[in-house]
Amino acid sequence: MDSYIDLLKVLLPELLITHFDIVKHETIKDTLHLYFEEKPTIPKEFSKDLIICHGFHNEVTIEDFPLRGKTVLLHIKRRRWLDKTTQKAVQRDWNLVAQGTRMTVEFAVFLKALGQYTF
Repeated sequence: MDSYIDLLKVLLPELLITHFDIVKHETIKDTLHLYFEEKPTIPKEFSKDLIICHGFHNEVTIEDFPLRGKTVLLHIKRRRWLDKTTQKAVQRDWNLVAQGTRMTVEFAVFLKALGQYTF
């Protein structure tokens, strides 16, 4: 199974493979849809607090590098946490989407280097 994970780390942002589970995939016409949910591992920044899973944020869809001529859309659901002491919802601060776009940071940098997009 480790070779499968290593392959995914080459094809997709490593952050997704490390901190998210792939829960579904489907191909519709020329688009590959990959669905991710954040793993239920308590964030290190909250490890000293009494934190429990408290559902998910709304799904975010971002575009990634095309694969084999197909558009790749990543559907990402980030986990929400509840601090039992303060009763406040907390979350990790992920840097998944390039500012001003709906695509991954790596894909945006790649396109910018090609001069196709200006951000």
